Amino acid sequence: MANFKMKIVQQWLFFVLFLPLSSVLCFSELSFITEPSDVTVLPKDPAVLDCQAHGQPPVTIKWLKNGVKLGESEHIQFLPNGSLYIPKIKHTKEDSDEGFYQCLSQNKYGAILSQRSRLTIASISEFVLHPVPMAVTEGSVARFSCAVTSSPPATITWELNQSTLPLQTDRITVLPNGVLQIYNAQLEDVGQYRCVATNIGSRLKSREATLTVNQDAGPKQRQRPKIIAGPKNVTVSLHQTVVLECVATGNPWPIISWSRADSKPIDVYNAKVLGNGNLVISDVNSKHSGVYLCRATTPGTRNHTTAAANLTVRVPPTIVERPESQTRPRAGTARFMCQAEGVPPPRISWLKNGEEVHLNGRIKMYNSKLVITQIIPEDDAIYQCLAESEQDSVLSLARLIVVMSEDRPSAPRNIHAETISSSAILLAWERPLYNADKVIAYSIHYMKAEGLNNEEYQVVIGNDTTSYIIDDLEPARNYSFYIVAYMPMGASRMSDQVSQHTLEDVPLRTPELSLTSHSSTDIQVSWQPLPAKLSRGRVSAYRLSYRIAADNTVTSVELLQNSTDYLLEGLQPDTIYLLRMAAATRVGWCEPSAWTSHRTPKTSSSKVPSAPALQLEPLNCTSIVARWQSSADSVAFQGYRLCYHEEGQPEQPNIQLQAQTYTYTISGLDPRRKYHVKILAVSKVGDGYQTDQTVSTPGCLSARDQLAATPPPPDQVTVLASNSYAVSLRWSHPSFPSGEAVSYTVRCTPVGTHNVSAIRYIQTTKQSVMVQKLDPNTRYEFVVRLHVDQMSSPWSSVVYHQTVPAAPSQPPAGVRVTLIEDDTALVSWREPTEPNVVVTYYTILYASQEAWMTGQWQKMQREGSHTVALLEKLEPGNVYLVKISASNGVGDGPFSHTVELPTRHGNTHRSKNPRHSDNFPDTAVFPDGLYHIDQRSMTGIIVGVSIALACIVMCALILISKGKPRKSCRPKVIAVEAPEGPDAGLSSEHHTENVEALIPMISHHFVNAKGGSNIVINSVSPVSSKIQSRKWLLFKKDIRNLPESDAETRASLYEAGKTVLRYEERPGSAPLPPSSREIIYGPLHSESSHTSEGSQETGDSGHYSNEESNEEMSNPLTSQSSRPESFGPDNDTPVAELKQSFKVENEEILSHPFHQSAPNASWLCSTSEDSPPTLHTSLAASS
Repeated sequence: MANFKMKIVQQWLFFVLFLPLSSVLCFSELSFITEPSDVTVLPKDPAVLDCQAHGQPPVTIKWLKNGVKLGESEHIQFLPNGSLYIPKIKHTKEDSDEGFYQCLSQNKYGAILSQRSRLTIASISEFVLHPVPMAVTEGSVARFSCAVTSSPPATITWELNQSTLPLQTDRITVLPNGVLQIYNAQLEDVGQYRCVATNIGSRLKSREATLTVNQDAGPKQRQRPKIIAGPKNVTVSLHQTVVLECVATGNPWPIISWSRADSKPIDVYNAKVLGNGNLVISDVNSKHSGVYLCRATTPGTRNHTTAAANLTVRVPPTIVERPESQTRPRAGTARFMCQAEGVPPPRISWLKNGEEVHLNGRIKMYNSKLVITQIIPEDDAIYQCLAESEQDSVLSLARLIVVMSEDRPSAPRNIHAETISSSAILLAWERPLYNADKVIAYSIHYMKAEGLNNEEYQVVIGNDTTSYIIDDLEPARNYSFYIVAYMPMGASRMSDQVSQHTLEDVPLRTPELSLTSHSSTDIQVSWQPLPAKLSRGRVSAYRLSYRIAADNTVTSVELLQNSTDYLLEGLQPDTIYLLRMAAATRVGWCEPSAWTSHRTPKTSSSKVPSAPALQLEPLNCTSIVARWQSSADSVAFQGYRLCYHEEGQPEQPNIQLQAQTYTYTISGLDPRRKYHVKILAVSKVGDGYQTDQTVSTPGCLSARDQLAATPPPPDQVTVLASNSYAVSLRWSHPSFPSGEAVSYTVRCTPVGTHNVSAIRYIQTTKQSVMVQKLDPNTRYEFVVRLHVDQMSSPWSSVVYHQTVPAAPSQPPAGVRVTLIEDDTALVSWREPTEPNVVVTYYTILYASQEAWMTGQWQKMQREGSHTVALLEKLEPGNVYLVKISASNGVGDGPFSHTVELPTRHGNTHRSKNPRHSDNFPDTAVFPDGLYHIDQRSMTGIIVGVSIALACIVMCALILISKGKPRKSCRPKVIAVEAPEGPDAGLSSEHHTENVEALIPMISHHFVNAKGGSNIVINSVSPVSSKIQSRKWLLFKKDIRNLPESDAETRASLYEAGKTVLRYEERPGSAPLPPSSREIIYGPLHSESSHTSEGSQETGDSGHYSNEESNEEMSNPLTSQSSRPESFGPDNDTPVAELKQSFKVENEEILSHPFHQSAPNASWLCSTSEDSPPTLHTSLAASS
């Protein structure tokens, strides 16, 4: 049923939210067939920018230049197909056609803007770098360079003495970036060198520079490798060619090799080495971005020098998550998602009908998402997501259709919010006052109450509930909530807003540490306060722990909440120390950070450079910018040495930096990782003091990293029962790469509860947890969520589990004992009052006072579904004590209070006024252990006995007065005689059962056979006594002195003067309905095989109802409605005829000898094998 209701809700939501879906798909798809693209032209040449749009006519196209609309003129013309035509390109200081162009297409549904195209006029500026003269030693390296600004990029060639040099020879290399390298310079290389820059517009030559080659006078001395021209940081566009130069000298000649700082392999397909060590990468893409290391090594030794450069590849924006067209009712909420990626990250903005969206309190932009609340008809428009960078732009469109409705429900009422935990709030409300029956869903809106431009979130649920748990909130934050009710054709107004504060939690992580040494015996530890998102409350203290790497002894220092630094003194010089920190809120301490290592400086008499002041800042999800400053009183130094590594990974090679360098970009990192960065100054005296700092890279807002940004939920959640009050929960870690420590949150909720206090949240770092203090025999739902760094996974699939029932903790309630005969009592009770209790059986203990004194109890058990039992064979005149306990498969519960039951003295007839004993506190237990009856009880007993005796005397007088005329009547014997001859069998017209024939027809005359007892004579049974004990047949397990066969039993139970209908059952035939006597007195069973189910000791059925018994006895005809088909109403024999067939006059019976009538009337039967049970008529007679 729940699945069906959920499907109905989903169908209605689909109808509400996507009603005019045809118009969304068929709003003539106002779109561009052709958009303008980048173009480069020469001055005074014509230019055409294409633009063609498709949509429902009329469609108009307009043009914009640098965001300003253009008007048509002689210089600018609009072609009939929508394209822009410029007959003659202008390029002057006062007026130029160069810039960014866009076309705007519009029809009745709205307007859309095209992508941005750049019109570039070809040109070459003056050289910004000319080659300079240089002198080199013969056999060494000569290098010239030049640079020019050109659009499009110019091709650089070189000339020697005004003659073109080849691009590459064994000794000469011309790099694409305009560098000329001459290895093993010879005297023939002397001359005038200049570079020539050429593009489609013009050709430009640089100034000449003279190369002088000097002869080497003596043998060369051995020299360490030295890089004279290392690679430079470079940024290039996609698919361009990049050159990383590396020129080194030394004796012997060094070997140059390349590698990446992130240890990734260099692309061997697109990369090659040009000349003696230059790395050229063609057709670059984003995977080529990173830090490249040039290493010059002396052959046969470990002497080497390293230089590094960062390669950044610009990637144009691309939209990876496009907005979708939506249909929303008035006063509803629309959300347009848009995610774009590129390098550098593109800026995202939104357009409405081609113009920038005006943000206000109703229309907000959260990061890249556009949210429109309380929609009005004017919001019906075409919206575009614009992602742009300095060079490129891209757009994606979606339409918002506003549905109007007049018959809207009123807003939900009485909104109430209650905090459950640090991340969950229970929201409850009442249904709308008007049109509540038309509501098909509710929309819950919530956002942070503090700050500006906070993102609003929305959850849609069905109409079958008026409460919801929002469990993805941040700790220690104020949130505001409101609710909107939806109907098929519209939405209500927003409800009143309520605010609620989440509880604090332990900090999500610790601050990033910065470690610096000012001497050889101290470490300066500093950190920044945690932001609110990480602190998850107010930080109350910090705990700094440190130890020597070779020693496990940990020393901890607790610091005040407003501390941001601490100086560790008295340390050992030249020793590696491990440090870590933990932060605490009022809730508790968070997990401490990983150990960070720092080596104290060596003790030196010389003064070394002091530690630089380092500052790390994430540039994006894969890059970090390091900035530093040296102290003013620091000694002279030659440069810096920087190294970094990911936490838990080995250190990368050191990066050598010049003394004048104060910033460096570390690229090629992984998102959401913690990195350790170290820097120190290098001088001739030795290495300076070191600064260590940690920093974490943020997450990427890209499709590539979206899977990592949202980890999958835990899987294979299983629940194992431990006992009635606890369960063991286990789950598996989801398969996703993560080097961070993870934690889990377990939510335990009783199914169907609206009580906040019953919902529990448990946090753990393990993959199992023991959930305790549960209610027995209660159905719970369990879900698990994973947390890593600042991310949380969705909740896992719900696992349901019902706790094991516990042994009853309370006794049965309302124990009541009723004396129904002198030796029989009825015990009744109610189930224990505790909730969710399961009772398998009840144990009844009873004993007389004498037996109770000796501890001899009689035991009886009843099934858990029964709440009554009979106590039989009680000794008259004794007082009995009764107590009951409830039990199940787990154990036995406590016994109830003992109930006292006094029995009568010596009466053999059944009392018409049963006596009761209740489990109430009016029965006193005295110190002697016996039960005493108070004076009020004794007075009541005397009055009751007097009334009973008076009634008995009156009944006796009435019976005596009515019995005298009955004895004076002459007895008559009624018999049914079977016909002889052809009519010996029952004819077809006598197959119909007379309804009255099922009722015992007791004669008005009493037959006294030979002055003795009344008897019944039949052909299958001996003479049996008619007088039977008047017992409670409903509770009797057996009937004494029954005949051995069922037929004998049926015959002997009827008295003289009765007409008896009997039948035999044949195999395969349907059973006949019970006889009248069975209807009145209950079913009759043989002693050997038929006993009441569940009544092994006393034979009672377990339930006693006076009302049912009286009703059946007062109307025996209606207690059984079904009959065999052979007795159905289809038989044509009238009922009156059947009555007449059984009428026999007394005089006729007296005229026949008794011995003749008995054999002839013994059986009347049907002979068909397939017929229903045959009908027999036994004759009752007396002589």
